[in-house]
Amino acid sequence: MKTKRIWVIAPIATVVAAAIWYVTAVLSSEKILPLPNLTVRKKSALHTNNPHLKNLLRNYEQELNKLLVESGTPGAAVAVVYDSAVVFMRGFGRRASNSFVKVDAHTVFRIASVSKPFASFLTGILVQDSVLRWEDKVTSYIPQFQLQDPEATAALEIEHLLSHTTGLPYHTYTNLVEEGTDLWPMLERLREVKLANAPGEQYSYQNVAFSLIGEIIRQRTGLSYEDQLRNRVFLPLNMGDASLNYDSIMNNPNHATPHRKSGAHWVPAKINNTYYNVAPAGGVNASISDMAAWMTALLGYRPDVVSQQTLDRMYKPYVEARSRNRNYSMTQRITDAFYGLGWRIVYYPNDTLVYHGGYVTGFRSEIGLDPSDKISVCILANAPGDLADKAVPLFFSMYQLQRDSIIAWTQKELARP
Repeated sequence: MKTKRIWVIAPIATVVAAAIWYVTAVLSSEKILPLPNLTVRKKSALHTNNPHLKNLLRNYEQELNKLLVESGTPGAAVAVVYDSAVVFMRGFGRRASNSFVKVDAHTVFRIASVSKPFASFLTGILVQDSVLRWEDKVTSYIPQFQLQDPEATAALEIEHLLSHTTGLPYHTYTNLVEEGTDLWPMLERLREVKLANAPGEQYSYQNVAFSLIGEIIRQRTGLSYEDQLRNRVFLPLNMGDASLNYDSIMNNPNHATPHRKSGAHWVPAKINNTYYNVAPAGGVNASISDMAAWMTALLGYRPDVVSQQTLDRMYKPYVEARSRNRNYSMTQRITDAFYGLGWRIVYYPNDTLVYHGGYVTGFRSEIGLDPSDKISVCILANAPGDLADKAVPLFFSMYQLQRDSIIAWTQKELARP
């Protein structure tokens, strides 16, 4: 789409006055934010004209439409962010299989365990503000908390919660989460569980223990986890559709309906209120527009919200953890797989991807990013299946085929006087 240029000639006095006001405002502000990187802005503008990127996105959209039909997925939304630009954002299909209303950029989905990277993101913001430290002991903030082993209790740190290295057996009390048990009764029952190993030694995925981070944040700041996530993440990133509770998604008229398989068909299911009881682990609701805004920050283009140092810490491998989505190894051999702080990390011979997936009662989500190439993709779907499972790894496999051409074209254009 061509943009019309509008030329405005302002009186010199007006220009001078505006300049004086701007300088005064900047010099008098308590926090001076860095000016936008002009190279990044120019690159972002170039992406819309990059023929190799346009070809990639056109072909990717065709593949997504094929997967939508083949899988029978009622509806989904997908976004791609490259550098600081949202280069692709589309709704596919319908909000419900028994409706003709289409999915759009503001249709809200439950993102399930993709909520976990949000928890590490918020924790990182509080760490960079010196409110918390990754190495802080859990009992420093929740002295009444206990594991079965007193030594393990004393050793348990925030980074153990966010890396799933608490020492607890795999998915401890996830059954109680799905029964709708409140968080604190579940946390209190952790003292009854025999540990599999010491904190920090081995990966073992959790929902209940992971959600301790929300209680730590509440104890340390005096605000609920929901309030902190809204104030420090959703609002500054303009994630206007995002929320962290059951009522919010139910009261939003533009929400997707989850689906379950009945024979060969997907049929609408009720939105379940489970996993809101472990909100840091699985309680976020969001649209693809929200996720695109978040991805921009995850790629390092919102230093006013989160620092690159914080992002690097989250993406750093913490413990070996086998990748459970086999689609990530279909086109490239995975050499190693890890879990960082709220993120899965896969190493290839010549590349590294960071990703996370989520599923809850008929909703499926996946997000992936290549931090070095500054590119990210996310899918939100109202049913599980091949579309949701393959969309993110498919994009990166297609991107690798055109990566060199995309980068070379951009560099050539940037070199122009």
